[in-house]
Amino acid sequence: MATPGGETPQASSDYDLSTPLDSKDAVGLRQGLASYGDPHFSLFLRKVFIKALGYSEDALSRPIIGIVNTYSSFNPCHANIPQLMEAVKRGVHLAGGLAIDFPTISLHESFSSPTSMYLRNLMSMDTEEMILAQPVDAVVLIGGCDKTVPAQLMGGLSANKPILHLVTGPMMPGSHNGVRIGACTDCRNNWAKFRAGAIDIEEIAAINEELAPTAGTCGVMGTASTMAAILVGLGLMPFAGATAPAVSSARLRIAEATGANAVAATRNAGLRPQTLLTRDSFINAIIVLQAIGGSTNAVVHLMAIINRHPGLTGEPITLNTVDAVGRNVPLLVDLKPSGDGYMTDFHNSGGMAALLRQLRPLLKLNAMTISGRTLGEELDLAPTLGPAPGSPNSVVSLLTSPLYPASALVVLRGNLAPGGAVMKASASKYRRLLNHRGPAVVFAGAADLARRIDDPDLRVTADSVLVLQNIGPVGHPGMPEAGLVPIPRKLAAQGVEDMLRVSDGRMSGTAGGTVVLHVSPEAAVAESVLGVVKDGDIVICDVERRVLEVEISEDEIKRRIEERRRKLEEEGVLTKEGGPARRIRGYRGLYVRNVNQAEKGADFDFLTAAGGL
Repeated sequence: MATPGGETPQASSDYDLSTPLDSKDAVGLRQGLASYGDPHFSLFLRKVFIKALGYSEDALSRPIIGIVNTYSSFNPCHANIPQLMEAVKRGVHLAGGLAIDFPTISLHESFSSPTSMYLRNLMSMDTEEMILAQPVDAVVLIGGCDKTVPAQLMGGLSANKPILHLVTGPMMPGSHNGVRIGACTDCRNNWAKFRAGAIDIEEIAAINEELAPTAGTCGVMGTASTMAAILVGLGLMPFAGATAPAVSSARLRIAEATGANAVAATRNAGLRPQTLLTRDSFINAIIVLQAIGGSTNAVVHLMAIINRHPGLTGEPITLNTVDAVGRNVPLLVDLKPSGDGYMTDFHNSGGMAALLRQLRPLLKLNAMTISGRTLGEELDLAPTLGPAPGSPNSVVSLLTSPLYPASALVVLRGNLAPGGAVMKASASKYRRLLNHRGPAVVFAGAADLARRIDDPDLRVTADSVLVLQNIGPVGHPGMPEAGLVPIPRKLAAQGVEDMLRVSDGRMSGTAGGTVVLHVSPEAAVAESVLGVVKDGDIVICDVERRVLEVEISEDEIKRRIEERRRKLEEEGVLTKEGGPARRIRGYRGLYVRNVNQAEKGADFDFLTAAGGL
């Protein structure tokens, strides 16, 4: 008998009361049923309501591909998501699946107060819970802006359903006075010129119009582009997916292919991320990170992602692994902030396929990818596009003639950073600062920095070490991108473009300079040495030896820490146990009480694979 809508329902066991519906291997609408006490009624009711959207029994019998929608009018990096979703849906439907989109939080760097990093963990929770709560057989994660991709991967890894990433893609560069410019390395470079008085207010206003001329993520090797490249290294995205411009038709074709690939992924249980991603996968990701001179932020994100994985075997992957791998990996991609080019140049140079072919002797080629093929097999199938690496028209160098010999990113340790600190050595403007000894000029936090950095009476020279405290995960909170301490105006006016800077915060992946970041433990921790550094203390940074130290005796360090602890207890900031003395409500309280330090990824302790109390 036909239904009022003219359809004849297919025979279905969904209403057969003898059919068990509580299997952990359930698929389609049968998975993750709402709890009404009677699972068959739960499925019946689910079908009642989804049919209100006009779905037929035929549509509902197909693999369900969830599409995570992070569109927001506050997020220009994601402005193309409506078109991308339509292309993904087309790919899903052509491959015989059913595509259903659903929203999650959307984060943009410039529109997230106090910082998008503060909300990354919240977005990861949102992503994980929505994947688990809804009946999807695989998920396409559409994102792009810096914290979106790591948040989605953290949540998707924990949910452990097949995940396929689709990034929104980099924006095109703009032009000013006949010179290409683009967000956001050129944002910082030109703002520094404005602060130094080298350009006037009219010119900086004109530049502001051209820095982000199209939708998409920053067009240099910032955090967004770095995480996109890392997704390819992990095997979670096709090669061209990392570099095709946001406004290109290629980006839409990649979206369509991603939809089709998601349907295929539902047929292979080995493509769940906790199975697919192995130690070799993460080693490949770190090799890519070093070879592109990627964002220091990626180190924090990788540590968070790795600590979400319950099944990594062999020796642990830590900050030491990032440094050890980097010692054997040269910088091969000539993009800002470590070089001169833009992401469009990388795409036109053959993109990730061209880079990975150069890295082939270093890569773990047997690592699996979301296609069901190994990385080596994918490289064999990839077409050769663009000019030859190492040629004048390519931004990809030959492995035998790199832009920088090795260790674009380094991990430093010493009494100032016993838990580790990170520096992008390849982005240093004055190489002499990679082995530097100078007196500290200390700022107690972001407000203190803003108040005093341009004071003409500030006692600072070009050899000073600018130390910024209390911008770590807890201290701000949220670990803002304030680690690129600006050059004091009086020094900038003298032509000083780089100084050694040290903080427990982060800096944008689009930024350059000799900047030590993610110092752990952060200054807000009672036992932190960074928290007791004073003006005039001698700070030593030696990249070759991987050392970050302050010339203070152990006895003096202990005395200062005890003195500081007593003061904080008297002020009611700390309890005698070292925790925060005051109650803090809401998400901020959750964050401050549970966030890990940077070397563990600044994730919440209860979200890691080990869990928490």
